[in-house]
Amino acid sequence: MARILHLSDLHFGAHDERLVEAVVGETDALKPDLIVISGDFTQRATTEQFGEACKFLERLRDGGHEVLGVPGNHDVPLYDVMRRFLSPLARYRRFIDDALCPFIELPAVAVLGVNTARSFTFKDGRINKDQVALIRETFARTPSETMRVIVTHHPLFALKVGGETERAVGRQELALDALEESGVDMVLAGHAHHASSQDAGDLVPRAGGILVVQAGTATSTRVREQEQSFNTIDIADGSATITVHGWDGEEFRASDALRYQLQDGRWRILDSVEHAH
Repeated sequence: MARILHLSDLHFGAHDERLVEAVVGETDALKPDLIVISGDFTQRATTEQFGEACKFLERLRDGGHEVLGVPGNHDVPLYDVMRRFLSPLARYRRFIDDALCPFIELPAVAVLGVNTARSFTFKDGRINKDQVALIRETFARTPSETMRVIVTHHPLFALKVGGETERAVGRQELALDALEESGVDMVLAGHAHHASSQDAGDLVPRAGGILVVQAGTATSTRVREQEQSFNTIDIADGSATITVHGWDGEEFRASDALRYQLQDGRWRILDSVEHAH
């Protein structure tokens, strides 16, 4: 079995230190094989905020945890126009990771990060032809039985969050072609500050067979209809169990977990698993 701990939207600079401490404690207790952070490490991409995010990552790695991250739109400077357009992710590469599309292989699971943050848009994300080629090339080298996972900041699919719709990533059709041809099983994202999971066929009929997993904000003070949270994803024997760990004001508590199995080309919920904290 492989366990992925899925964090997102840390927003250092608009964070709650109690939540940061709680997340560090939970990562040690949950013993994940990989921690995935799907973007927005900072609130305004300042050197100070990236420094705080870097210290957080060092604490995770000092605890023996492997981490894969991708940038979010908040990791591109908003008000520093010169830096925004000439070197939008220079600070991210300096403090977080020089690789914008990192790749890690675990036993039976392969995880590829894809950067969707762009300097010419303030909020929305985009995928390009080089990244589409990277998806194809990367997963062409992985064994067919491997669970293939992509991590982005922006959702690859349009999602309903309350009464609003989060737009799909730009050039979605290109992305969907690559996902289908590469046999991608799961996409992890953030941005919406709202945790959810469902088969992609519920969102775009042609995309059935991809499990769409959204993480809420783990440590930010900015929430949308949900408390702060993070996910654990337990992968075993072709099934995936998604558990949302929500903040109750004192600690993160695991909700009932949803166990999905791929059946007839769709991810279907087998059961809800009671989860003791």
